[in-house]
Formats: sequence, C-alpha cells, structure tokens
Amino acid sequence: MRWASNKIGFDDRMVSVFGVMGFALIIPVVFFRWEIWKPPYFTFGKYWPCLMITSVIWLGCRRIMIWSRTRYPRFRDVKKRLWVQNLLILLFALVANNILSYFIKNYCIALFSDQKPDHTWQETLIYTNAAAILCTLLMVAIYESIYLIHELRKSIIEKEQLKRDTLDAQLNALRTQVNPHFLFNNLNTLIAVIPEDPDQAIDFVKQMSKVYRHILEVKDEQSILLREELEVLEAYTFLMKTRFGENLDISIRVKDEQLHQRVVPLSLQILMENAIKHNIVSSAKPLHIDISTEKGKLIVSNTLQKKNQEMESTGLGLENIRNRYRLLGDGAVEVEEGPESWIVAIPLIAG
Repeated sequence: MRWASNKIGFDDRMVSVFGVMGFALIIPVVFFRWEIWKPPYFTFGKYWPCLMITSVIWLGCRRIMIWSRTRYPRFRDVKKRLWVQNLLILLFALVANNILSYFIKNYCIALFSDQKPDHTWQETLIYTNAAAILCTLLMVAIYESIYLIHELRKSIIEKEQLKRDTLDAQLNALRTQVNPHFLFNNLNTLIAVIPEDPDQAIDFVKQMSKVYRHILEVKDEQSILLREELEVLEAYTFLMKTRFGENLDISIRVKDEQLHQRVVPLSLQILMENAIKHNIVSSAKPLHIDISTEKGKLIVSNTLQKKNQEMESTGLGLENIRNRYRLLGDGAVEVEEGPESWIVAIPLIAG
C-alpha cells in the first residue's frame, strides 16, 4: 500500500498505527466494559482479534477514501464525493465486521460473557456493528479534517502562484511591447506611412494605443472573454500587417457562439508574437497564421519556416500560458510541431 498519498494529504503511517491500536483497545474497554486491572480481564489473547478486525476496516476505509478522492477530484464534487465515499465506507465496515466476526465468533461472544451470560449472537452483532460504525465515522472525520486543511493550504499556494504567473505575463508582455525594437520598428513603420497615407498613420497610432491600453486593463484578470481577446488581437494584427504587408497572412475563424467563452489574457498575442519572432516573414516565404476553434479549444497554427537564430528560444511565453492554465485547472495546452507547421491548442474556459 502506498503511504503519503497526495490523496490523503499527509504521511499517515503513525496515525494509522496508533489509530488502529487505540481503537482496538477503546472498543472492548469503552463499548463492552472490559477491564485491564480487574475482572473481567481484557488480555492480549482477547486483544489481537479486535486488532485484526480494526486493521482490516481501517485500511479498507483508507483505500476507499483514496479512490473517491481520485474519482471526484474537483472542489465542486465534494458533496457527491462525501456521499459516495461515506456510503461505501459504512457498507464496507459493516460487511468486514460481520464476516470477520463470524470467523472469530467465539471471541465476539466472549466480549459479553461476564456481563451478560445469556446474551445472544444477534445482540453481539448489534453491539460490535455499532462500535464499528462509530469508530469508522471518527476515523473518517480525522482524515477529512486533515485533508480539507491540506487542500485549503494547497489552494492558497496555487492562488498565490497564479497571481505571480499572471503578473509575469503582464510584465513579459510589457517588456515585449515597450522595448527599443518594438518602438523602433513601429516608429519606422509610422514614419513610412505618414507621408504616403496620413489617415492610415492616424489609425496606426490608435491601434497601437489600443494594444497598450488592453495590457493595462487586464493586469488583474485571470481570464477574459474570447471576444475581448480577439478585439485587441485585431489591433495587434493591424500593426503587424502595416509593417509586413502581404508577407504576413493572418486568418481568424471563430464562431459567434464561442465568443462568450474565456481564455487567459494576452495568450493569443503571445502566441502570435512567438510565430513572427521565430519564423521568416518575407515575400519569398510569407508567414501564414491561422486562428480557429475546434472541440472546445482555440487552435493557433502557423507555417514553420524557422529563422537561423544563434540562440534557442527560451519558450518562456508558452510556458507561462501553460502554467496559468494548469493552475486554473481548465485543461492543458497542447503543442504539435509538424514538418511544415507549428500548432498550439489552448483550452476555452466556460463563461
């Protein structure tokens, strides 16, 4: 049996050892009034059968708790888990107690022999089953209390981690956008556009302002509507299309009914930035980026035409998106690299 299971919440070896030994002692002494220092004596010969029954019930209930927490891991399933778990535990405790009591019937009858010489086997089963149920419920209460404290501590830690990752995403986005290269490239584009098309230059400044404003607006958000993410992505697309012209082809195909679903902030922008940063964008090799939805996921794919870079990508942007989805518990980010394309699938969060 695996100890220190993360479904238990702590290393319960000592609790199990002392719990089994303690219950095996408490049941005959408290429930059946056996005495240690005076008649009717509670001897070791009468202790070990109770120890055996208690061990089987304890370990079996422990196994059921691990199974139920694996089967119903989400917080919203706690009520269902407790119903299923406690019903199975009580059923197991009764069945195990009755079967084992049958095989050591003489011991169970002896529990009452001095106090009630005329007691029946049925009376013995009633008392032993009542003791088994009460001790089992006490054991479950101990485990559940420790487990809930563990889950609460884990939730607090994950919440803090999510805050840190969200802040990192904001800072990374700001560093990416407000850096000499970004400003230099966009200012050069703006300078080139102003004499040729002043109206387009005004639109360029407006869209660049929209991108910056969006970054500041989502700084405290864990997720935002897909509609909002696509709106700012259009602004970012306008900047990139103005810069690269026909060398960059961006296609967005998202159904209207999916716009109310949510994604982590700046995820699409980060993925598009990565595609442009790490691939050749030229008239000879236009870069195609496609954004669509499929089976509850947002698919971002681009043609794979890697630049000859001296340093490998750190992958921090993609890893940041992965971590935020992992902490939100809404599915995993999937990445697929083919011979001609790079595909990233991010989960859509229910609105």
